[in-house]
Amino acid sequence: MKSWLLLLASLFVAGAEAAEPAAAKTPSLVVQTLDHGEFDLAKQRGQWVLVNFWATWCSPCLKEIPDFSAFDQKRDDVSVIGLAFEEIEEADLRAFLKEHPAGYPIARVDVFDPPKDFDVPRGLPTSWLIAPDGTVAEKYLGPITSADLARRIDQGKK
Repeated sequence: MKSWLLLLASLFVAGAEAAEPAAAKTPSLVVQTLDHGEFDLAKQRGQWVLVNFWATWCSPCLKEIPDFSAFDQKRDDVSVIGLAFEEIEEADLRAFLKEHPAGYPIARVDVFDPPKDFDVPRGLPTSWLIAPDGTVAEKYLGPITSADLARRIDQGKK
């Protein structure tokens, strides 16, 4: 299973693109994070939220972690939630995060029962930018940078 996901992830190394026009829906997401308690997307209203599906074996995902950590720390109007989308034991994920620390909450997601209001990722990383009103502003398939996010957020503020 990992090999086909790795193949899909490698197809997106060249750069992210908006996967499709974002739907004007208000997704819900309530997950238990490893170290930050419950994350409830509805309680994040009033700020931008990046919902990032990733995996430990995904090279482009690993490049996003320090960038998203800095972005999350730098911007008061943005929160990041990382959803580990792979079959991995909690102890193994914690060990991985000691080597690759994320400055934002991380939750494990069941690949067989992913969050209902988000499409099952067709490749990793897959990210959803949620606007302050709770609607989907953009969906990205492939790696993105904080600069990409800042540009999109600044467009949404106009």
